[in-house]
Amino acid sequence: MFANLAEKLQNTLRKLRGKGKLSEKDVDLALREIRLALLEADVNFKVVKDFVAGVRERAIGEEVRQSLTPGQQVVKIVHDELTALMGRQQSKINTAGSPGVVMLAGLQGSGKTTTAVKLALNLKRSGSSPLLVAADTYRPGAPEQLQVLADSAGLPCFRMEGAAPVKICREALRFAEREGHNPVILDTAGRLHLDAAMMDELKEIKAQLKPAELLLVVDAMTGQDAVNAAASFHEALGLTGVILTKLDGDTRGGAALSVRAVTGCPIKFAGVGEKLDALEPFHPERMASRILGMGDVLTLIEKAEAGFDQQKARELEKKLRRQEFTLDDFREQLQQMRKIGSLEEIMAMLPSAQLPKEMRNLSVDEKQFKRIEAVITSMTPEERRRPSIINSSRRRRIASGSGTTVQDVNRLLAQFAQMQKLFKQMGSLEKKGLKRFKKGKRKGGFPFF
Repeated sequence: MFANLAEKLQNTLRKLRGKGKLSEKDVDLALREIRLALLEADVNFKVVKDFVAGVRERAIGEEVRQSLTPGQQVVKIVHDELTALMGRQQSKINTAGSPGVVMLAGLQGSGKTTTAVKLALNLKRSGSSPLLVAADTYRPGAPEQLQVLADSAGLPCFRMEGAAPVKICREALRFAEREGHNPVILDTAGRLHLDAAMMDELKEIKAQLKPAELLLVVDAMTGQDAVNAAASFHEALGLTGVILTKLDGDTRGGAALSVRAVTGCPIKFAGVGEKLDALEPFHPERMASRILGMGDVLTLIEKAEAGFDQQKARELEKKLRRQEFTLDDFREQLQQMRKIGSLEEIMAMLPSAQLPKEMRNLSVDEKQFKRIEAVITSMTPEERRRPSIINSSRRRRIASGSGTTVQDVNRLLAQFAQMQKLFKQMGSLEKKGLKRFKKGKRKGGFPFF
């Protein structure tokens, strides 16, 4: 996500951080590099011009001159301006109405149908009862695609064969009122390009259903084309927001940094993967922090809370205290961690300054996790509880059953033995600390050091 832009901005600002005093020349030199980085990222030219002017005005003013750490102050200014560029605060989705209508529009290929299901799943997890509506009667297989995706996510989908899109939407609204669904999410037709017929149809649907939200789904990887499309849709329809898809791809970031400034419409959500749960609320401040290498710990915590079973976490804590951590527990923790995201995604949310240099651009082989799970699954329940009984013949059987090598099995067992040793040492230290605490409490002091 924004890899090239983030690297260039971080390198530029890193040069300023260590300086005790900044001259106007230092600021202009840094801003020149920032300007080039933004233009290379396909950010709108006028947006870049206004952004650089805003940063320069603050960077050469009293705000920086009176600071004890002028370099750090400039970093803060860039962070503030990036946040403002993307909308300052999160813009939540509006589902007001009985039922509320959320209308999705966009060009073909933007990922609109998949996004409709992702959005419905996101709202369902928040306690809503959404209804998906297949209102795209032009693209072959569009209603069937929506139905299949909805079924896989356990979501209701409304379809009508042979009816016009406006009628489908009206009947879907009546169905939602009867069945108690809210909101109603309309997956309208897309086109390969903007045309008058498309806009007229969308205008009619908007006029008759009066949606609480009219969201444009745009492909972040198309850069300025996405911004131009957003401007055209907004001028014709009056959008209430934008959903950016494929933000996890090799995108340069131009759409995310330009669309709010050009259209005035907030970015509501961002698609960050192919899975149906890979849709995140868009937080401008957090995104600015990611771009500048400050991490996004809040999103990481939210993902962890959503992905981890609290009861299982408490049971694991008890096992660790009793030093009863088994290979079954180890496999379960790997599965829980993968619900949050790949290791690369997790590291991207941590402040880069806190990561060792060799880990910052680390490419993690996800197949290694699957290999570990396969090895553990090939063991018997007794072997998973007591790895010490796994002799050479058992290792060969496990390797054969998991499609791995004996070396892979040996490596896993050695790593697990080191983990158990570490947990044992931690348990021993905890017991010693508790004894010292009790002893200090009796004597009226706390002799920990």
